[in-house]
Amino acid sequence: MPVRKRFIAGAVCPECQTRDSLAMWRENNVDIVECVKCGHQMREADKQAREHVRKEEQVIGIFHPD
Repeated sequence: MPVRKRFIAGAVCPECQTRDSLAMWRENNVDIVECVKCGHQMREADKQAREHVRKEEQVIGIFHPD
C-alpha cells in the first residue's frame, strides 16, 4: 500500500527556505516531514529524543537506522 503524503500549506523548509514544499506522512508511528525541493527531513522522534537529553550532557549525535 503506497504511503499517502500531505502538503503543509504555508510551511517553510528550515534548510532551503522554500515555502509550500513540505510533505508529511506517518511511518512506524513516527511523523516524517520532508521538503520535496531539497530533501531535508525532520522526524517527530528526533524532537522527542532531544527533550529527554539532560542539559548537562553533551550529545555527539542520535543514531537512526534506516
